[in-house]
Amino acid sequence: MSIELIDLWKTYGLGDSVVNALAGVSLTIEEGEFVAVVGTSGSGKSTMMNILGCLDTPTSGSYVLDGTRVSDLNDNELALVRNQAIGFVFQNYNLLPRMQAVRQVELPLVYRGTHDRTELAIGALEAVGLGDRVHHKPTEMSGGQQQRVAIARALVTSPSIILADEPTGNLDSRTSLEIISIFQGLNRQRKITVIYVTHEQEIAEHASRIIQMRDGRIVADIRNESPRWALDELKSLSNGGIPVLTL
Repeated sequence: MSIELIDLWKTYGLGDSVVNALAGVSLTIEEGEFVAVVGTSGSGKSTMMNILGCLDTPTSGSYVLDGTRVSDLNDNELALVRNQAIGFVFQNYNLLPRMQAVRQVELPLVYRGTHDRTELAIGALEAVGLGDRVHHKPTEMSGGQQQRVAIARALVTSPSIILADEPTGNLDSRTSLEIISIFQGLNRQRKITVIYVTHEQEIAEHASRIIQMRDGRIVADIRNESPRWALDELKSLSNGGIPVLTL
């Protein structure tokens, strides 16, 4: 699915003042790209991601997803896009504390009415290296394992696009590389478009395209001809603990 943002504005009124979270953002992302969106807090990157994920609407401008103006879709159609076309991964995992991993991953399939959801959920967990953790609860997992459950949940519906908002923000440097290696594998092997927000330039350098935001605007759009390969960096650190991908 291709993505096109045309002169996007998102404005909030705060008392007598007006704050532009987005100020005229125009952007095209082709199917199969691997994009990092970089910026400090307040730069507009999370606002843009919420609009990309059909979780928020712009004040003005157009969002065109695979040739369709998102503003023309009704609530049911938007829900269908979110459930079938887009997978979400968040910084805080958004897992239910008392639910086993396999049940967490099944949730998007429950909303879809899929019958073989347990089999699909286990397959998604195996794909991110958690085949031995399917019955574990979040309290029995590390932060990196919880984030992999969240990625499996995003992956289980076979989305065209994965949106990740600060997916490594709560993780140490090694675990961050493990998570980025999964995203790189999904992008290269399954051709899923991956767009992730980060405030860390070092993490952004693993993407093939880096978009820098400041004050609600895109200030740089850089093609990274030599992105860092996270799996190689993990191999250089040690021989163990590297996630096994069966993508």
